Amino acid sequence: MALPYVLPLAVHLLLEEPLLDAYFYEGDLLLAAVEAPASAWALMPDLAARLRGVITTLPETAVADLPRGAAEELARFAKGPGSPC
Repeated sequence: MALPYVLPLAVHLLLEEPLLDAYFYEGDLLLAAVEAPASAWALMPDLAARLRGVITTLPETAVADLPRGAAEELARFAKGPGSPC
């Protein structure tokens, strides 16, 4: 329920520092954001597009340092809704 309020705040922070360590590890906020339901992102397509832009500029070395499966999650989100995996 809070996602329409929290996601814009998270994206604002992620635009400044994409791999922000919010609590657990570097990039944890980014991964939490991209794992939000598509229905939440559908309410804010402009923010989703801006976050996709940030994801596509991340260096491969930075993505490689994220936990297992993170690269796939980021790639899935970056492709956008309705894109084949």
